[in-house]
Amino acid sequence: MSELESLPEAWEVWSAGDDGRVVLAYRSDVFDGEEFSPACMPTLYLTHGRRTRRPGANPTDRAGATDWFVTFYFEPDVSLDDPDRFETRAEGLERAVELARRFDDGEIDYRDPYQVPREAYFERLDELVGDADDRSSGRGREA
Repeated sequence: MSELESLPEAWEVWSAGDDGRVVLAYRSDVFDGEEFSPACMPTLYLTHGRRTRRPGANPTDRAGATDWFVTFYFEPDVSLDDPDRFETRAEGLERAVELARRFDDGEIDYRDPYQVPREAYFERLDELVGDADDRSSGRGREA
């Protein structure tokens, strides 16, 4: 998968389907149940057609079945905005790698999508994400 060569080291290809789907996982070494809950592992999905929780749950999603979608989950029910939509897999994969890099660099605000603040978790996650200088100065937390 040469298009994933620029994927930050903290991210790994969790799975890749024959149909072009890709799931990228952040720091699976620490989201192992001891340090962090596996359910909270930041995950990027590149899917052909909109990813839904239940197959056939939303018939309007069929209209986008030829498009590629990138969805960034912080937890199963917490995601960054709406999925990004692309006409080609290459464009979607480029966006997924860009989001992975921005998250790893501390440029994505993972606090904002949460309806219920989890400050202790955020403080621990801050230790993994981004540059220490950015965290101490308050920079690098934009969506």
